[in-house]
Amino acid sequence: MSDVPLPPIERSISVSWDPAAAFRRFTSEFSTWWPVKTHSIGGPRVQRIVFERRVDGLIFEEHVDGRRFQWGQVLVWDPPRLVRFTWHPAKDASTAQEVEVRFEPAGSGTRVVLVASHWERWGKGAKAARKGYDIGWGYVLNVWAERRTGSMRLIDGLGGLISLVQWLRGGRRATIARAGGEILQPSAPRA
Repeated sequence: MSDVPLPPIERSISVSWDPAAAFRRFTSEFSTWWPVKTHSIGGPRVQRIVFERRVDGLIFEEHVDGRRFQWGQVLVWDPPRLVRFTWHPAKDASTAQEVEVRFEPAGSGTRVVLVASHWERWGKGAKAARKGYDIGWGYVLNVWAERRTGSMRLIDGLGGLISLVQWLRGGRRATIARAGGEILQPSAPRA
């Protein structure tokens, strides 16, 4: 862990969907829009992405071999206004950032504000990780909002090529090995 606090990342995007539809798409439909090819631990090995929709619910990717890699856990569940969760794909939970996503009414649509904080938990390399995530969260919000620009399609193509090269060089396998993975039991709803 780092003693130097880094400022949170804040990204926002406006969509024509009402807050309930925007919240539902972000959470309930998470697996349908999340860019697995470029933003996952296992890339082509990912069978599904799960976002358990409740406090203490898990966020994880499951591979075709049954292993699950936890990305985070839901801390606050307040549909259709707010969801907050920890975020630590391929890292130990003690290094987790917190991601808060607010769904604010804006005219006939919704302004979505994503804030990722607690970068000091990352430890060594926190500044570089924060810089990468700043770009990454912007990309992810554009994917979620169905705004596929030419540069995003280029990133998708390059991401696929990079994944293939990583796989051939053992990099993806190293990431998977480093992340561990286990057979996670779905979390039980709170009483």
